[in-house]
Amino acid sequence: MRKIDIHTHIIPEHLPKWGEKFGYGGFIHLEHHKNCRAKMMVDDKFFREIESNCWDPQQRIKECDHHHVDVQVLSTIPVMFSYWAKPQDCLDVSRFLNDHIAQVVKNFPKRFIGLGTLPMHAPELAVKELERCVKELGLTGIQIGSNVNQLNLNEPQFFDIFKAAEELGACVFIHPWEMMGRNDMQKYWLPWLVGMPAETSRAICSMIFGGVLERLPKLRVAFAHGGGSFPATFARIAHGFDERPDLVAVDNPNHPKNYLGKFWLDSLTHDERMLQYIIDFAGEDKICLGSDYPFPLGELKPGKLIEEADLKKKLKKKLLWENAFEWLGIPEIK
Repeated sequence: MRKIDIHTHIIPEHLPKWGEKFGYGGFIHLEHHKNCRAKMMVDDKFFREIESNCWDPQQRIKECDHHHVDVQVLSTIPVMFSYWAKPQDCLDVSRFLNDHIAQVVKNFPKRFIGLGTLPMHAPELAVKELERCVKELGLTGIQIGSNVNQLNLNEPQFFDIFKAAEELGACVFIHPWEMMGRNDMQKYWLPWLVGMPAETSRAICSMIFGGVLERLPKLRVAFAHGGGSFPATFARIAHGFDERPDLVAVDNPNHPKNYLGKFWLDSLTHDERMLQYIIDFAGEDKICLGSDYPFPLGELKPGKLIEEADLKKKLKKKLLWENAFEWLGIPEIK
């Protein structure tokens, strides 16, 4: 079966020294200290080591061929969002990253599809860059964070961005970042193990309770990591809505169950039982293969969970290929 992976991250091999350009720190740069390896640095602080598959499209294609992945949807590494930066500086970073992804897609149009990044904390700039991504660069949509400087995605200033995405037919991929409580639980990798799932649930709840999905019914949104903790805690969320509408239903009177099946989740659950649960939970048309390539918390053999699950062939085909193009809103790549 053909496979398209909607959740993969890429970064340019060489990044500008934005800290020097803008006059303040906090930006990522790369130190290529070994052959085919680089350190991601925040100023002089080590963040993560990456390999050439994070920037080299030829290496990605080689690994995709090994795992029989036909197409990757490319998005930046979330730490590159840079929402904390000055708006114009964040726009400059976004444009650089978007131009890079667009060029990779242009060079290999049958292997890659691109998502852009935006200066979300500057909505007017974000809308203009979204329009450039779609109309000029040919990108299919955008990837955004689960919060914007700890503001939830339903805050009024972000609505015009989502509205523009709906009008442009651009899909939206929401990825956790700047995890809540991160500074309080540094040990044991807890921000990634506990905070990330909670962040995704935060984003879904915000878009439901804040009325974004109600007001923009044609907006095509997908959430990373199988929806994080949202599917597993939905009964609690629904119970809270039922028992304390005075606290929960203040901006949207419609029950959260009404929105199940109206957004997409990637398949990154690491467990066949949980995969089956989210299929039943969100609907068999709303789950897409997503691996978080090329990072260790991802599925190391993209699509293996779906391929080895006790699912009918027709359903596997939906999860591995067909559903992704429905979310992307584009014809299937032949």
